[in-house]
Amino acid sequence: MKNIFLIILVLFVWGCIPVVVAPRFKRHDYKIMQAKRFQKDLPREIAFIFKDSKEAEEFYNYINKKYQLQHKNVGYNVPFQLQNQTLYLSYHEAQRTDKKINVPLAAIDSKRKSNGNSALFEGHYVSRTGHWYLVLTVYDNNIKNCLKENHPLRAETIAYLKALKAEYLSTYNYEELLFNKKS
Repeated sequence: MKNIFLIILVLFVWGCIPVVVAPRFKRHDYKIMQAKRFQKDLPREIAFIFKDSKEAEEFYNYINKKYQLQHKNVGYNVPFQLQNQTLYLSYHEAQRTDKKINVPLAAIDSKRKSNGNSALFEGHYVSRTGHWYLVLTVYDNNIKNCLKENHPLRAETIAYLKALKAEYLSTYNYEELLFNKKS
């Protein structure tokens, strides 16, 4: 009897069991990996991935203002200069969710149904929380991925993308990007 009570107590205290967990980057606040491994509908290319804490379409507005694109080809092949070479930036937005099962709610409804009562929490057994990520890829003029291990501009490209991420996350008025030195 004590064991059953202890198990029930643990379930109620530790009631939400994670089923799906969105990625958390351990060493850095970004990850360089194959985009298809991150999310199945993305291309099979090496990408710079980081969590987007801003609202939807904010990165679009940021890229549009930073590179003065006038809403033309904002997400794909945006040209920029790095060490006197033209490189091309593309991005995708990807959503990953945390999914948890609420055991106490399911247990309460199960007990109510066995007693002949109606369920109180039906439809609330599972909770989901969405996380948005930005997946950036960079190519050179020869259509070679600049984030691959053997690319000569890999280190410089990563440094550029880290600076781009920091500027994006710290800027809220994208008009001030027009007054900054263009990189």
